[in-house]
Amino acid sequence: MIQEAGNNIKTINSISLILDLFAYIGGSIFAFLSAVGRLANFTGRSVKHCFTPPFFPSQLLRQLIDIGYYSLPVVGMTTLFTGMVLALQSYTGFSRFNAEGAVAGVVVLSITRELAPVLAGLMVSGRVGAAIAAEIATMRVTEQIDALRTLSVNPFKYLIAPRVIAATLMLPILVLIGDIIGIFGGYLVGVYSLGFSSASFISQTWDMLEYMDVVSGLMKAAVFGFIVAIMGCYHGFNSARGAQGVGAATTNAVVSSSILILIFNYLLTQIFFS
Repeated sequence: MIQEAGNNIKTINSISLILDLFAYIGGSIFAFLSAVGRLANFTGRSVKHCFTPPFFPSQLLRQLIDIGYYSLPVVGMTTLFTGMVLALQSYTGFSRFNAEGAVAGVVVLSITRELAPVLAGLMVSGRVGAAIAAEIATMRVTEQIDALRTLSVNPFKYLIAPRVIAATLMLPILVLIGDIIGIFGGYLVGVYSLGFSSASFISQTWDMLEYMDVVSGLMKAAVFGFIVAIMGCYHGFNSARGAQGVGAATTNAVVSSSILILIFNYLLTQIFFS
């Protein structure tokens, strides 16, 4: 009898552990779906308010300057040295197959299609996404967002819509400038370090470049800018109270936008070049 009772207890414990495991998995799935639903609802409301009046041109102009102009140095430095390193690494690899002449083509295609959009998106995510999340989260903690509602000002129109519009418009411009700077970095290394002829390097770059290479990178940049602004605004707008809430919102904004940039980079590449 005692042995049978012990076996029954073990069976009950095993069943309980299995049920707890299923409960944990189910709870995690429901929590994930709930978070996705909240983000989708927030995104839909943000997009709606981007196209419906009233508008706040002064806020939009401020965000255009903050996101675009002040992000130019970090994007330019990143793409410049990326183009230089890419030229060096390509030459090292291709020299093993006597294909050094392909360096210019690799630099221009890699920069315009992938590296400039992705790196610019990640750099802007670290700089702008964190700033957006911190600013809006601080306004949430200090009840400034509630004060806007008290003054009959829609926070989505005053805080979120200008940032989403500015990031979506300015990141393609940053990427276009980054394309030029990155290719110029490859040109500097190719001509002054690797011994390429200036005319032949430019000719190979121009011959290899196609219209779709640039357009696809700019379209990726617009999507990445939208992602950075949405994630920064979402985490800032829904931050918890206190200094820890502001810090967590900032961290979550940068991490989530960086991951989504990499995911959407693959999806868009599959669409454009499959």
